[in-house]
Amino acid sequence: MATTTTRYDVADLLRNKEEMRVYIEAAFEEAGDDAAFIARALGDVARAA
Repeated sequence: MATTTTRYDVADLLRNKEEMRVYIEAAFEEAGDDAAFIARALGDVARAA
């Protein structure tokens, strides 16, 4: 029996502006000084929009 995997993309879960806003707020809280972390989160939101 083979296991099938699929790629996880958080952008698929960001369905409306409120979810996107909360996601970005959480990213800013978690990122600290990591600008790349924020850039990835912004990219996630851009793909979801």
